[in-house]
Amino acid sequence: MQDLIANFRLQDAVDIGVIAFFVYQTMDLIRGTRAARMLVGLGVVFLVFLSSQFFDLYTVNWVLDNLLSSIFIVVVVIFQNDIRRALTQVGTGSFFGREVVLQSSDVEEVVRATVTMATKRIGGLIVFEREVGLSEYVESGTRIDAAISRELIRSIFHTSSPIHDGAIIIAVGRIAAAGCFLPLTTNPNVSKALGTRHRAAIGVTEDTDAIVVVVSEEDGRISLIRDGRLTRDLDAANLREKLEGLLV
Repeated sequence: MQDLIANFRLQDAVDIGVIAFFVYQTMDLIRGTRAARMLVGLGVVFLVFLSSQFFDLYTVNWVLDNLLSSIFIVVVVIFQNDIRRALTQVGTGSFFGREVVLQSSDVEEVVRATVTMATKRIGGLIVFEREVGLSEYVESGTRIDAAISRELIRSIFHTSSPIHDGAIIIAVGRIAAAGCFLPLTTNPNVSKALGTRHRAAIGVTEDTDAIVVVVSEEDGRISLIRDGRLTRDLDAANLREKLEGLLV
């Protein structure tokens, strides 16, 4: 034991620490996503491969041996969206921490507009840009570049507005654009009961680090989506707390 301690170098501690950090960040990134379930499936395949060697199952072993020899390509193909999102977050620095995006007064305006819309069963889709830019989605809508206000948000999503079906994108503390089109999620595990707004919200958060608030026009429920994960049935206090924790 003493020899082991004596041979332990500072470089070894750094080496272990770096690997542990990236393993933790990777697990946190894929937690609750379809990537996590796929990793479990790959783990089962690997266990079957080891079992085929132990029990001399030659045909099974040959098939899995050929499959696992191309495992790098398989992983890249299966997890291409998750890999792209992870590399984007590392490149923007969000992998290590996020910057202040909004003021508390801006969050309050959004919360009050959202609650009013929910009460009146007016559907809404509000996207908050963080580290990863959303310029490609801003360009798909109508540029506004206005201060955040509850009146403006409610008027945009009013059914008489020509841009009420799209999303509002809030960036750098201002409403950048409205009527924006977002990519729908392709995750087969998403509930079929969710409508287009919720699917679009999940889709954009799967590709970016954006935060999205959705108001359902069917039942007036308020939802918050982050990293493809949906939190439903929020009231004003819950929504305010979550937005301030994530954006302020």
